[in-house]
Amino acid sequence: MKKKTYDVTTFGNAIVDIVNPTDFNFLKNNSLVPGSMNLVTAEESKKLISQSQPKDIISGGSAANTAVGIASFGGKPAFVGKVKNDEYGNLFAKSLIESGVAFNTIKSPDGPPTATSIISVTPDGERTMCTHLGACLNLNEDDIDEEIISDSKVCYLEGYLWDPPEAKNAFKKVINIAKRNDIVVSFTLSDSFCVDRYRDEFLALIKNDIDILFCNEDEIKALYNSENLNNSIKNVIQYCKVLVVTKGSKGSEIISKNNKFIIPAIDVPKVIDKNGAGDAFAAGFLYGFSNEYKLNQCGELGNIAATEMITHYGARPEKKFSNLLIDYKIK
Repeated sequence: MKKKTYDVTTFGNAIVDIVNPTDFNFLKNNSLVPGSMNLVTAEESKKLISQSQPKDIISGGSAANTAVGIASFGGKPAFVGKVKNDEYGNLFAKSLIESGVAFNTIKSPDGPPTATSIISVTPDGERTMCTHLGACLNLNEDDIDEEIISDSKVCYLEGYLWDPPEAKNAFKKVINIAKRNDIVVSFTLSDSFCVDRYRDEFLALIKNDIDILFCNEDEIKALYNSENLNNSIKNVIQYCKVLVVTKGSKGSEIISKNNKFIIPAIDVPKVIDKNGAGDAFAAGFLYGFSNEYKLNQCGELGNIAATEMITHYGARPEKKFSNLLIDYKIK
C-alpha cells in the first residue's frame, strides 16, 4: 500500500458508554432482547439509568473503539464522528486523543447532548445496548474531509451510521470520495437488528461499494433472511474482496475469492463482557491489513484483540495490544 498519514480512518456514532452489570430481570422488566441494540429517547435513557448501578462511564462507540484498538497495536488511526461541546463530548474527545487517535470533527455548540449508550451486561457476558443518539444526529456531509480520506489506506464505516438520516448522507459521501481515490472501503454490519432495519440498502452497498465486510453469524444470516450460514457467505463473497465472519467461541472465518481461513478462538478462563469484542477484532484485522500482513495473520491479530476485550468490562483495551503480540506467534 502507498504511504499515507493514516492506516485506517473510521466513521461512526460518537458515544459515551454507561456500563451497567445487571441480571436478566432488568432486561425482562424493560422488554429488552438480550444482545440487542435499541435506540431510545432521552426520557427512556434517563429512566433506564435511574434503574441502573453503573460500573463505569467511558468513551465508546463501535467505530471509535476500533480506532482505539488500531492505535493500541501501534497503528495510525483517525476517527470521524459528532459530539456536543459538553461534559461527555469533552470526555469522548480527550479519551480518543490520549489513545493515539486523530479526532478533528468540530463539536456541536448547541442542540442534543453527546450520545450515550447504557450497556447492560448480564452474567453470561452478553451486552444489551440502549442508545440515545443525541449529537450523533448532527453528523453530516460537511463533517467529511476529503483530505483525511485520501490520506488513509482504509476507510471503515459502521452500519449504525445508517440510523441518523444526515449521517447516512455523510456515509455515502465517504464512499464516493474513497472510490474516487482508490481507497479500500470496509464496512461492519454492526448488529442483526440494524440489518433487519436496512437489509435492502445494505445489500445494495455490498454489491456495489464494499471491499471488506465484517459481520458475525447472526448478522450475515439476517442479511439474507436465512439460517444457512454457508449460503449467506457464498452470496456475499460474489461481491466483496474479503469477508470476515466472527463466531464467538467458535473462532472466525476469513474468506476471499481464492482462500478461506479458519481462525480458532483463544480460550479464556471466564468471559466477563462481550461488549467491544467485534470492534476489537476489526481493529486487529485492519491494523494487519493496512500494514500488509497476510489475511490469516490479520485474523490472528483480530483474535488476540478480541480475546483481551472479553476479559474485562468496557470496550477499550486494558492492555496494549502491541504488548500482547509477544505472547503469540503470528504465522
